[in-house]
Amino acid sequence: MAIPEEIINEIKYRNDIETVIAPYVNLKRQGKNLKGLCPFHNEKTPSFTVYPENGSFYCFGCGVGGDVFSFVRQIENLDYIDAVKLLAERSGVTLPQDGYDDSMQKLKNTIFEINHKAGKFYHQYLLSPEGKWALDYLTGRGLSIATIKHFGLGAAPDGWDNLIKHLKSKGYSIADMIQANVVGKSQRGTYYDRFRKRVMFPIINIRGKVIGFSGRAMPGDDKAGGKYVNTSDTPVYKKSENLFAMNFAKNHCDERVILVEGNMDVISLHQAGFQNTVAALGTAFTDEQAKLLSRYTKEIVLIMDSDAAGQKAVRRAGEILQNTGLEIRVVVLPDGKDPDEYIKKNGAARFKALLEGAASEIEYKLLTAVDGIDVTQDDGKLKYLAHAAEIIAESNDVMTRDLYIGRLSDKYGVSRTALETKVNDLRKRKIKQYEKKVFDEVTRPKIDKSDVNPEKRIYPAAVAAEETVLAVLLQHPDFYKIAAEQLKVEDVISTVNRRIYKALCECIELGRNPDLSYFGEMLSAAEMGYLASLANSEKGDKNPLVVLKDCIKVILDEGVKIKTKDVKSMTVDDWAENLQQIINSKKKGENYNGRK
Repeated sequence: MAIPEEIINEIKYRNDIETVIAPYVNLKRQGKNLKGLCPFHNEKTPSFTVYPENGSFYCFGCGVGGDVFSFVRQIENLDYIDAVKLLAERSGVTLPQDGYDDSMQKLKNTIFEINHKAGKFYHQYLLSPEGKWALDYLTGRGLSIATIKHFGLGAAPDGWDNLIKHLKSKGYSIADMIQANVVGKSQRGTYYDRFRKRVMFPIINIRGKVIGFSGRAMPGDDKAGGKYVNTSDTPVYKKSENLFAMNFAKNHCDERVILVEGNMDVISLHQAGFQNTVAALGTAFTDEQAKLLSRYTKEIVLIMDSDAAGQKAVRRAGEILQNTGLEIRVVVLPDGKDPDEYIKKNGAARFKALLEGAASEIEYKLLTAVDGIDVTQDDGKLKYLAHAAEIIAESNDVMTRDLYIGRLSDKYGVSRTALETKVNDLRKRKIKQYEKKVFDEVTRPKIDKSDVNPEKRIYPAAVAAEETVLAVLLQHPDFYKIAAEQLKVEDVISTVNRRIYKALCECIELGRNPDLSYFGEMLSAAEMGYLASLANSEKGDKNPLVVLKDCIKVILDEGVKIKTKDVKSMTVDDWAENLQQIINSKKKGENYNGRK
């Protein structure tokens, strides 16, 4: 029985993995994940991990893992279809018998309609006499009526059920309003508008549909319950995957995108002519947002607030963006102002000049590294230069390193040779660390506790590289075309990995997101655990594109050797020697990431 993708997604949405697992496992939060004692084997130290972000789980003790269907399948001793049926029944989803049940798509369409009508309601209220308080606030912030209309800005009335009454008059149920997250339910069982007496910013996706809202309290309103209230994740909206104003910016960002912190910063810059500006949505910058930007532009200019939180946000965004291949530049606004304040005071021409003089990421790091250090004293100067050498050593470009070594040696009166030696020593250390990591992780991988992939004992280097390729593609499907061009299905050496790679390729070619549910019906319970371990591994965290290409090369090289040697007679040490030869044969001048 092939169950349509929309039905599977609806069942998953209604059966949050944490909620399903909680009755069986005492889960405790550890950062963004949860841990507990595995229900599938006896243990004293928790090794069972739940990953709410991608709706999966994995036990590092026994290797059981998968998605919510895999868990029910294992815990209730059911086959895959019966596990799906059980979760569907629990959540009130009707499985199609003879025809296709498009209830999830209908729900999404209803939410889009509710959001559209709610946005129109807020906008009309803003422009009415009753909404003058909010309009005065926006125009007082320097926004024109044309800009207000362009962004569809609005205001939520000061009342508990104004939107509820409006949407009811349009024929929508309370249940649908709750699904859209524009209405909430109190502990007493009463319903209320989520947004009250707030200036409203509609969030619009790249296809032009309203997917959510951000509501700002009026300044000085101590009873508002927080400066911003934002739409929570719904079937049509996930804040980590969207950017404010990307629907406008996508048409103006071939060369550059300006990334700022707040909605008002975005709107002010658009009004001043910088229509390539976007902002994250009430969350730290994410991998998904970086991937979205990488589809539209070549360069990112980061403009964050100059306080500690802003500097931290710049560092985090920079780390994430490094994996996209985009050029990263940073603007430090003078006097601690945000972009909205700066452009009002200094105008578009001055702001454009700042953009043109944006510092590279390394310049920004060198500028901020001096904070809190007294470089007028010898010990402070040495402390800063030691930190600066570490920053310069991170650069993969020899000319960039040479430029900053020269600048710092001149500025601080130290020998260029001494600083260059320090940087080179740090790079040598990094190269050794990288090669050791490659050698340990690829050449001498740990043998799986299960026999999901027994060929790993025969072809350890090849299978470990295959696992890394699968992990990278599961986490970064945008790299699929590069992988498909270089690695054919028949090139994958181990049987299990070849089958998974083939299915993964088919999934991405169909335009589907390669989450674990796609594989549930075709893989065994043990194989789903194996796949969950790859989906949540750290193999694709650092420089995934470089790692992907390196591992494909290992697979192809090992494939040639397998065809010409009696591989079954080879020892693990023989494989270690082979990979060491690959590492040693890299051309002189490549950095520790394998780049020239």
